[in-house]
Amino acid sequence: MNFSNTPIIHVSFLQKSKPLSVGRLILKDRKIFFEYSLDFLKTGIELSPFKLPLKAGLILCEDRLFEGLFGVFNDSLPDGWGRLLLDRKLMSLGINPHAPSPLDRLGYVGSHGMGALIYEPEIESSTPLPHKNFDEIAEEAKQFQENNNDTFVDDLLTLNRSSAGARPKILVNINGEDWIVKFQSSSDPKDVGPIEYAYHLMAKKAHLDVPEAKLFPSKKGPGYFGVKRFDRIENQRLHMHTVSGLLHADHRIPSLDYQTIMKAALWLTKDHRACEKLFRMAVFNVLCYNRDDHAKNFSFLMDQEGKWSISPAYDLTFSSGPAGEHCSTIMGEGKNPTAIHLLKLAKLVDIKKETALKILEEVKNATTDWNVFAKNVGVSPTSAKTIDNAILNQGKLFRFP
Repeated sequence: MNFSNTPIIHVSFLQKSKPLSVGRLILKDRKIFFEYSLDFLKTGIELSPFKLPLKAGLILCEDRLFEGLFGVFNDSLPDGWGRLLLDRKLMSLGINPHAPSPLDRLGYVGSHGMGALIYEPEIESSTPLPHKNFDEIAEEAKQFQENNNDTFVDDLLTLNRSSAGARPKILVNINGEDWIVKFQSSSDPKDVGPIEYAYHLMAKKAHLDVPEAKLFPSKKGPGYFGVKRFDRIENQRLHMHTVSGLLHADHRIPSLDYQTIMKAALWLTKDHRACEKLFRMAVFNVLCYNRDDHAKNFSFLMDQEGKWSISPAYDLTFSSGPAGEHCSTIMGEGKNPTAIHLLKLAKLVDIKKETALKILEEVKNATTDWNVFAKNVGVSPTSAKTIDNAILNQGKLFRFP
């Protein structure tokens, strides 16, 4: 692993399995510039229309939120677990984790990032160790977290690559399909996998657009939650952009309201159905007590022709959020949002009241089956009861007009 403050990173866009040069990132005088290639300018495709407009010449990112990196490229970088692994690897090599630039880190991502962007020159990584099952990987993650054991840091780093989020996870190909599989963090309950899978089933019943998911079996625990990657469709890579990267919104602190997310979605997709999908997500997150609804937990996908759409919902699980509040507020309310707040939100983005009420009712009905889903997938009685109480208490705040 050779980090040397790479001054230039070339960015390409994988279009119909063929790389198309997007441009280059340039590090100069501690500032990061981007310049589109002439060929990409001719396509008319805008990868990040709010913060990185399609124009010729050097473009400086004035915003320091992502260490001077434009949000569309920051979306490719790992955070949480992935960044922790890379930092520990650097320290093991005697390198200050703050020394590599964002461009160095993008070089490590290389061709293995989420979405369709590729970064060169790519810093080579080690080959992952052979594993008989997910239990072996879970044990590596446990030893790393609980015992500060760096024996398997190379393996965990290679398996994780660029996936985001705080929980240990890997990117893996199973029978020709790309999946993300999550493992227990040191702060998670032992049944965190079944809990998220039960939430997935509840979201399906609530008619949310969710990707295919599984609870992978374990001989040492209740199983591992896995989700099929929606940025990979029939061997094609789709460009993926989080709301955090699109709007330059900090995902580490509460920074958005759902109305901002929905207005951005309407502008980007030019499709009012996107607002209805996001409204259904908002209702689900409120009623099901998922308060970890930060700016990186909403994304857009762009097809090969440049058309945008809302991604399937992901990271749906029980969470109390920062200080017990939603990361994204509902009409300014984060602590105790009610149906009134949600209906005001719907009105603001021109969702008909009867449509909004129908969505509220459908999601609320899905929550009544929480205990069924929890029991069927192996959520512990203690966890099931805690979550059931939270859902019931949240439901009491809803009085439909």
